Amino acid sequence: MLFLISLLAAVVAFVVYKSAKQRYSKNEASFALTGFVVAIIISIMQCFTVIPAGAVGVVDFLGMVSENTLKSGVNMVNPLANVIKFSIKTQEFKEEMNVPSTEGLSVQLEISLLYHLNPENANNIYRTVGEDYANRILIPQFRSVVRGVTAKYEAKALYTSGREVLSKEIESELNKLVNGRGIVVEAAPLRQIILPPGLTSSIEEKLKAEQESQRMQFILLKEKQEADRKRIEAQGISDFQNIIARGLSEQLLKWKGIEATEKLANSQNAKIVVIGSGKDGLPIILNTDK
Repeated sequence: MLFLISLLAAVVAFVVYKSAKQRYSKNEASFALTGFVVAIIISIMQCFTVIPAGAVGVVDFLGMVSENTLKSGVNMVNPLANVIKFSIKTQEFKEEMNVPSTEGLSVQLEISLLYHLNPENANNIYRTVGEDYANRILIPQFRSVVRGVTAKYEAKALYTSGREVLSKEIESELNKLVNGRGIVVEAAPLRQIILPPGLTSSIEEKLKAEQESQRMQFILLKEKQEADRKRIEAQGISDFQNIIARGLSEQLLKWKGIEATEKLANSQNAKIVVIGSGKDGLPIILNTDK
């Protein structure tokens, strides 16, 4: 529209310029010439459009949508066409919902939806849905999927570590519905879950009891392992003693006694050695210091 207006203004300015020139009206001719130049510049500018970073452009010429989208930067277009710009950046939608659990309890949920538009499908989205595609197809499907998925989980799972599994399932199910339309779901993180009054405390008490039970099982296992270790150690000592006992003979003991007597006799300590008075004929050594 602006192209047609500027083109019409250029024609009018040119006619006025010619007329003023014939009448030798310099001021009027100068004004008309200036208007003509400005109108021509505006008309030329309508042949170009700038697509910002993180966006694509869809060209709509008299109801006919181009199959090719415009990339970021300066693009040359039909001045009579309308260019619709779509963001392909990650966008976030936040929602607070009351959803059912598998027990039929109503759970308050705060959840986010991270998504972006596939640039290759922007023209198809514009042709089949329009610019407000998020409110028309994405958000209604998102709400439906969240309610359907949470109905398969117990309230305890929503409150504990099961929320990660729940988030992944919501993301997967929603992608199945909207990915073919050109919308990519990146994540559906759960920000907060509020359970009915009284249910939170009972779940926390149950979790505490389970943790205490697991702790006691760990202690019992540790004590059992310690008992097994001591039993194995005692068995090893017993086996060692039996081996030593079987290896000691009477002759070996006498020989060791003779060796010990010889070492004591050669020491510098004062002593009296009585030969042959001990048991089995071994010497008796008397310390003279006592």
